[in-house]
Order: sequence, then structure tokens, then C-alpha cells
Amino acid sequence: MAEPLRLVFDRIPSPVGELLIAADEAGRLRAIDWGEEQGLRERLARSAGPGGFTLAPQRDPAGLTAAIQAYFAGDLAAIDTLPVEAGGTPFQRAVWAALRGIACGTTVSYGEIARRIGQPGAMRAVGLANNANPIPIVVPCHRVIGADGSMTGFGGGIARKRWLLDHEGAGSPQLSLAI
Repeated sequence: MAEPLRLVFDRIPSPVGELLIAADEAGRLRAIDWGEEQGLRERLARSAGPGGFTLAPQRDPAGLTAAIQAYFAGDLAAIDTLPVEAGGTPFQRAVWAALRGIACGTTVSYGEIARRIGQPGAMRAVGLANNANPIPIVVPCHRVIGADGSMTGFGGGIARKRWLLDHEGAGSPQLSLAI
């Protein structure tokens, strides 16, 4: 039987609500959730593997909490190079890698992400992968908007998405759609 994946988490306040941040022993960010440990556990269960996982509290695992707090304090680049391990299917991983390539302060459409990963007809599948992203903010799914510039779904809610885009300089009333 496989050993459980040993994970740690920290709980931090943020302008968009309390966040739970989970990391593995290697210091890779595994998940971010909005204040509910059960939600965090559900996100982690999707990628933990056959051995499951253990989850224990730990202050600022691998400096991840400090980096995310720096982002909220205005150092927008503080999260750009954080190590992540999100699990997922090969398609999801391709989408999530493309999300990390969206420059802060810009937005792109689902169709553009599909084109970037070499599957131009896969806009809906990109949307599903975006929705399954276990590491919002750092893997910036909030930077994906509708082709018409409309705000579309976000697991943390549209108000949080709008706040994040405004914080990064890509928010309303004019979204900067990079196609």
C-alpha cells in the first residue's frame, strides 16, 4: 500500500477572505482554498494519489505564506515563481502551465488558452480545466475571461475575481484582453 502524501497547511487573512494554503514536504504549493478546511481537503483528494494524504498545520510552509502575503501587499511578482504541484491530467497540466504564462495585469480568453496549448477547438475543455485548478491566484485562472470580455465563472466567486483583476491592474471597467 502506498504511503500517504504528507502535507501541511497555513491559514492566512487576505483582502479576498481567509485563505488556506497547502504544501508538500518539498515546499511545493499543492492547493489554495477560501477558508474552509473541508474544501481544501476536497481539492487535495483529487491529486493525492492512491495512498491519500495527511494534513497538519504549519506556519508559513517553505515561505509560501509570506510570498502570497507579499502579493496581496502589492508585490505582484512575488507569486510568479512559486513551485507548484497540482496533479491533474496531462490536459489539465497543460492548461495550468499556460495560465502561469498569462502576464499579470492582462487577461486572455478561453479560446486563446486553447490555442496556446495547441488545441484551438478545446475552449470548453479549457474552461473545465480552469474550474478544476486547485491553486487559484498562483495559477491565475482569474485572468481568463470570456471572448467578449465578460467576467465568467471563478471558484472563489465573481467578486473575488474582479478584486484580483483590479489588484493586478487588469480590472474593470476596461479589461485588457490579450489575444
